[in-house]
Amino acid sequence: MNGPAMLSLLASAAPAAAGGEPPAYLQFLPLIAMGAVFYFLILRPQMRRQKEHKAKLEGIQKGDQVVTAGGLLARVVKVDENTVELELAPNVRVKAIKSTIGDIVPPGGVKPAND
Repeated sequence: MNGPAMLSLLASAAPAAAGGEPPAYLQFLPLIAMGAVFYFLILRPQMRRQKEHKAKLEGIQKGDQVVTAGGLLARVVKVDENTVELELAPNVRVKAIKSTIGDIVPPGGVKPAND
């Protein structure tokens, strides 16, 4: 066969193969499914933890015991809009940014894990 005859044979075979292909939107379904899994397993729980942490920080009061992000256990002496004054030991006070507070410790302290 010569060149033009081969091209016409290939051109006539191409539409037959194209008719059996699935719709184009089916190619995007795995990406959409991965996005949904990512949202429900990673993003949504992270946003919930951030909201809970922000609510805890808004509720900090004088006298609360807190753990800083650096692991220091301190008592809150004064609360401002963006900062808190912490007492680490008697007559040892430091100022910390509210967002560096890791958690509020319950009044009785934390129970040991082996009890």
